[in-house]
Amino acid sequence: MLQNFSIFNTIFNDAPQPWQLGFQDSAAPGFTGIVELHNDIIFYLIVICIAVFWVLFSIVISFNRAPFVYKYMNHGTILETIWTILPALVLVAIAFPSFKLLYLMDEVISPTITIKIVGNQWYWSIEYSDYTIDNEDSIDFDAYLIPESDLELGQFRLLDVDNRITVPVNCHIRIIVTASDVLHSFAVPSLGIKIDATPGRLNQASFIAERIGTFYGQCSEICGVYHGFMPIVVDSVSVPNYLSFLDSFCD
Repeated sequence: MLQNFSIFNTIFNDAPQPWQLGFQDSAAPGFTGIVELHNDIIFYLIVICIAVFWVLFSIVISFNRAPFVYKYMNHGTILETIWTILPALVLVAIAFPSFKLLYLMDEVISPTITIKIVGNQWYWSIEYSDYTIDNEDSIDFDAYLIPESDLELGQFRLLDVDNRITVPVNCHIRIIVTASDVLHSFAVPSLGIKIDATPGRLNQASFIAERIGTFYGQCSEICGVYHGFMPIVVDSVSVPNYLSFLDSFCD
């Protein structure tokens, strides 16, 4: 087993970790854009904080040792102009990339596969409506949390399910999300997906899994007493393995 080991292999963080503060590793272009936008906004935030605290401490230190020199001066036109224009420019610098990302993530053009997902109390129903089996029914199944007593080695407590959503790598996937009872929220961080499941309404989102892997998510809308027991698992596999997954429903 150690023959294929290499220090250059990359280990991705595709599941939540205890006391985790940062993001999971990106597996889709949409989530990569979200992380980059977050980092850009953090840069502006740091610059603003440094400037504000520098001004604050300079005033405290300077006027603690000396009296006000210009006690009759009521206005500083240049200064007021600067602190009005600069925030507006910062907002414009943040708005352009955020709107661009918003429209790119909202656009669903010619998806390869469409998957319908229904939130229930407290499990998910998955339907591959593009395919039918011998009796002309679409491929569908339910995904339940695996109880702690049934977990196998390598499975995550409160995160693994008995039936996983399987998608081919590097394919444009559209998901249509709704709910049968109360509000739910379908969220898989590594794929940049977080979409409300609303009874009587169809919401859609899309993603492209850029690498093979297993991605974990959870319901992100308080939906009842077992809200914390609605995990989501998405397997991104090669196209031959995806076809084998589809063939398993024809047996």
